[in-house]
Amino acid sequence: MTAPENPHMTYQQYRTARRLVHECCNYDCGNCLLLDNGEECVCPQSITYSLICKWFRAAVLPLDAGLYATLLYRADMKKCVLCGGSYLPKSNRAKYCPDCAAHMKRAKATERKRRQRQKCHALGLKKPL
Repeated sequence: MTAPENPHMTYQQYRTARRLVHECCNYDCGNCLLLDNGEECVCPQSITYSLICKWFRAAVLPLDAGLYATLLYRADMKKCVLCGGSYLPKSNRAKYCPDCAAHMKRAKATERKRRQRQKCHALGLKKPL
């Protein structure tokens, strides 16, 4: 899993990242405290469609796991078979996103138990005459 140097964001991703910028500890009323050396400097992450702030990438972006995975691990993303959403798989066999995986695990367990009960009843629980 390798992250691209400066991934380009769509407008919706930019708006989400823009909202996250306010969570940064270096953000102060639209200015970046890290770049402040006597003069106020506009936070570069709040005005660009790329991930250029290393602090934002390392400390703030992981707060939104979906955006983090989408921007940094685009090549490794898979589509969920059930809902069609993108997710970062934990193994090469993963077919479902984490939310759908839990749902499918319950559904398959229910079906397995149903078949198990059918087999038990098919053996003949009735007493012979």
